[in-house]
Amino acid sequence: MSLLNSTVGAQSMTFKPARRKVPPELGILLVLVGISLFFEALGWWINGQSFLMNPERLQIIILQMAVIGIIAVGVNLVIITSGIDLSSGSVVAASAVVAASLAQVSDFPRAVFPQLTDLPAIYPILAGVAAGLVIGVINGSLIAYTAIPPFIATLGTMVAARGFAKWFTGGMPVSMLTDDFAWIGSGVVPVFIFLTLAAIFHVVLRYTRFGKFTYAIGANRQAALVSGINVNRHLIWIYAIAGLLSGIAGSVTAARAISGQSGMGVMYELDAIAAVVIGGTSLSGGLGRITGTVIGVLILGVMTSGFTFIRIDAYYQEMVKGAIIVAAVVADQYRQRKRRS
Repeated sequence: MSLLNSTVGAQSMTFKPARRKVPPELGILLVLVGISLFFEALGWWINGQSFLMNPERLQIIILQMAVIGIIAVGVNLVIITSGIDLSSGSVVAASAVVAASLAQVSDFPRAVFPQLTDLPAIYPILAGVAAGLVIGVINGSLIAYTAIPPFIATLGTMVAARGFAKWFTGGMPVSMLTDDFAWIGSGVVPVFIFLTLAAIFHVVLRYTRFGKFTYAIGANRQAALVSGINVNRHLIWIYAIAGLLSGIAGSVTAARAISGQSGMGVMYELDAIAAVVIGGTSLSGGLGRITGTVIGVLILGVMTSGFTFIRIDAYYQEMVKGAIIVAAVVADQYRQRKRRS
């Protein structure tokens, strides 16, 4: 009888349907929906008009956050490895002025390089991307081979890159850019660039050995080293990609403004970090997805546009943004403790 009962029990265990795992992005998506509905209600109450049912406003939200999103894709990779990149905003400025200097028209009397004007758009874009890539390689090399904490290494390059942008321009804007170059910053092109890059790195992180190595280093660097992963080389790749993406963001920023200025990209690195953390990537490393980062970027965009829509002062906006970042980090720490228990 006991044998029969054990057999029946085993069969019931065998045919018990598996519980579906809830995607981690679902909670973040619900937060986005909740914030959107909150501003929708406030819009009718304060302004007597809809916040969401306005195509122009929604387009502005997406366009404003496209550049931050491009940066955030690279920052996400860095944070998954338990690192940090504070240089992104300054890299945007350095890349913007380099790209703009090679995108000037020939009839501008104060061109930075008079012999290199009216170039096809691909050349200034590649120059801007190369500038970002070089700074990213410097970041990665400092972190990999000198054991400098990522916070300090990228803080140093943040200051140096901003100084380079000021020296390169002499404090003056680099203006009068060609229409071909300006096209990459027009209309929905920045959004297309952002979503394309997000899709590429989503696939890279989830389905390639490069992505598996990235998660492994963030989860346990020593274990990754023992398992045969070349941790130093991989970290250089990670920071190089982050710099490259910031270089793309810098070229897009210059194209949107039809000008390159040393003051561009201020605080962009913090917005990108905020989007990544809000999107569920753990500051402890080893956990995070590009899809969550995309939703985090949209949350920041909705918040910024919503506060402007209901005429909240910019100072209060920064306070609320800071509080949300802290709340996201606290939630991340809670999740980490719950996983370990």
